[in-house]
Amino acid sequence: MGEAMTGGCQCGRIRYTAQVDDDEAYLCHCRMCQRATGGVSIAFKNFPRADVRWETEPDRYDSSPVAQRGFCRDCGTPLTYEAHEHPYMDLTIGSFDDPDRFVPTEHSGCESWHRAWLDTSHLPASRTDENPSLVKRWMEKVGRLPD
Repeated sequence: MGEAMTGGCQCGRIRYTAQVDDDEAYLCHCRMCQRATGGVSIAFKNFPRADVRWETEPDRYDSSPVAQRGFCRDCGTPLTYEAHEHPYMDLTIGSFDDPDRFVPTEHSGCESWHRAWLDTSHLPASRTDENPSLVKRWMEKVGRLPD
């Protein structure tokens, strides 16, 4: 039996607990995932459906003839990729409360990947708390920086 890990959407309306047996995750670069997220790829962890428990079920839409995607209708957070009539599903890594555990072990949908986005470690990097105008806006509105 794996470790219970929690996650959910940005606004908190959708919450789940998943039994995690290993740290392996993957990146999908297919055009369907790019369009569904607005990104160049999405990080997923694959689970048996029986290992995921929802406090509140996500909203779902048929993203293709073979699968549906779970999301939060209130904040728009992408949460799942679920092939129809398949015993496994994918949860988005970014929706976990502690996503640092997971490591990518493979790429999927590489026919659509954007090579310039695969390794960006050479680009300049800055922390949120190093951006004075952003810090000011957050502090004025909520008195703290975002998680």
